[in-house]
Amino acid sequence: MAIAQHGDPTLEGVSIRSLPKVSLHDHLDGALRPQTIIELADEIGHEVPTGDADDLADWFEDQSDSGSLVEYLKTFDLTTAVMQTADGLRRVAREFVEDLAADGVIYGEVRWAPEQHLARGLSLEEAVEAVQEGIEEGEDAASSDRRGGRDIRVGQLITAMRHTNRSLEIAELAVAFRGRGAVGFDIAGPEDGFPASNHRVAFDYLASEFFPVTVHAGEAAGLDSIRSALIDGRALRLGHGVRIAEDLEIVQQKGDEVLVTFGDLARWVRDREIPLELSPSSNLQTGAIAKWGTALEDHPFDLLYQLGFAVTVNVDNRTMSRTSLTRELALLAETFDYRLEDLEAFQLNAAAGAFLSVEEREELIELIGEGFAG
Repeated sequence: MAIAQHGDPTLEGVSIRSLPKVSLHDHLDGALRPQTIIELADEIGHEVPTGDADDLADWFEDQSDSGSLVEYLKTFDLTTAVMQTADGLRRVAREFVEDLAADGVIYGEVRWAPEQHLARGLSLEEAVEAVQEGIEEGEDAASSDRRGGRDIRVGQLITAMRHTNRSLEIAELAVAFRGRGAVGFDIAGPEDGFPASNHRVAFDYLASEFFPVTVHAGEAAGLDSIRSALIDGRALRLGHGVRIAEDLEIVQQKGDEVLVTFGDLARWVRDREIPLELSPSSNLQTGAIAKWGTALEDHPFDLLYQLGFAVTVNVDNRTMSRTSLTRELALLAETFDYRLEDLEAFQLNAAAGAFLSVEEREELIELIGEGFAG
């Protein structure tokens, strides 16, 4: 199977791009088209490294490939700078949905932090409304595309930054927009040194409102961060969560047979089927898998999958990783010799973990089954 950066890889003769997909971990400010960044920056007089879209795509990829989450996050200074107006947010959100639909995504959750988009006078509420307008425009455009309409639904994950003190305010904002686009809450930003326990008041409030939560954990920090996400954050999913593999010990390995002992935390995450929002390319770029190696084949994705964890496949930041969900699935299939049934399992895990009603999740599962059956 040939992997093309912007091509249409196939598996068992089937276009991976055409398969129905579910995207759970996708940042709005990490998914801008380079040309859009250039045009929006020009409108507000913001300097960009280059005025050529291809060169800017190269710049993002080079800057992000540092092996450090802290350095990786610095690339967002540029993307957030051009997302400070209602028009800018609306356009970025609309194109985000259109790009997901073109990638075969039928349900997506987009996470973004409204508190980072107020520099030009928007209120939190105005920012959320602008993004929702863009999402709805993108959904309409995807379904009416004369080249072949695609039905897609996208919900907002309203995100608080873990190194600031606005989490309760953002939690209240998320709940206020329940039924108006918001489907869940997240905390993001520098993980190491900023555990979920710092935001216990916000998480207590969200629990009292029965509002779904996912927490970035197990990326730049290890098991204690995951534990805090589950206990303090009451997380229903783990944003990345890749370092849960640190709670596994390979006792014996003979060929394809691996004997593993579980720590209590890993067993809880596996047995409770808590979805892991794994992002293979991003996990390499940020050094999240440094304990195991520096290549995709070193990623504990396959170990977690074979042990029965609820693994899902995500892009994290399309612009920074210069990737798509199609490409991530193709890379995994090539690296670990996966078949279509494996890719289907990843989508079913994501559908089961989506912040939707049980009826809506069942509908997603049915659509995935039909799509993979051909």
